[in-house]
Amino acid sequence: MSNAPNNKQKGDPETTGHSWDGIEEFNNPLPRWWLWTFYACIVWAIGYTIAYPAWPGVKSATAGMLGWSTRANVQKEIDAVAEANAAINARLVSAELTEVSGDPELNSYAVSAGSAVFKTWCAQCHGSGAAGAKGYPNLLDDDWLWGGDIEEIHYTISHGIRNEDDEDARYSAMPAFGRDELLEPEQIDQVANFVMSLSGTPMDASQVDAGAVVFEENCAACHMEDGTGDRMQGAPNLTDAIWLYGGDFDTIKETVTNSRFGVMPAWTERLSEDQIRAAALYVHQLGGGE
Repeated sequence: MSNAPNNKQKGDPETTGHSWDGIEEFNNPLPRWWLWTFYACIVWAIGYTIAYPAWPGVKSATAGMLGWSTRANVQKEIDAVAEANAAINARLVSAELTEVSGDPELNSYAVSAGSAVFKTWCAQCHGSGAAGAKGYPNLLDDDWLWGGDIEEIHYTISHGIRNEDDEDARYSAMPAFGRDELLEPEQIDQVANFVMSLSGTPMDASQVDAGAVVFEENCAACHMEDGTGDRMQGAPNLTDAIWLYGGDFDTIKETVTNSRFGVMPAWTERLSEDQIRAAALYVHQLGGGE
């Protein structure tokens, strides 16, 4: 910066013409090394966008003359792992599920692979530790709607529950007793108290006897007369204090009024048979498998 036009010294560079309170700015040229570096970066950037994927388009980015692709590289690694595991995956597919636990090498591989499958595809609903959440079953306990042996777990994973994609999906439907006006509000209160009494303390004990009558006439066909349920119908046991949506009065009343209709996807179209078997074996050995 020069102090003022009249203070300019001999040999000073030209000014930019800008002036602030009599102070002018020297028009110093940029260092040549900086300029050449800048030009080199421009040339390099142009070459990069030509050689590698760079510019976004409507459906995809420019491919680049070198044909380089991160997805292709990842797929190559996936294919390499699949090739390396092909032999043991073939053993897993051909083995009887009930006999895998007797083969230490195969069982160890299946559980490890199943853990990876579970954390990728199942943990979003059932939790990373498989303890479930409201509306999503806990896979660590021994309460199974359609059976917890290895073959039943494999079937459930393969075909899912109440989905519209697989005609072999597990299916059950609880009536909406309140929404469809099958029961009066007073009857719903009564049966909710009766259901609570099966595994704990009802909110209103005076309604339990009347609720037992409502239960026998409307609920026992699926949940059995003693409330222990029928797993083949997907009707839960109401006596064990294990609740998928909650066992308090308001939640039970909501369930009776509007019913529940949880859906699990069928995995046969998304996972290979060895992955489904591995996931089944992993879930089975978590502690709740029968």
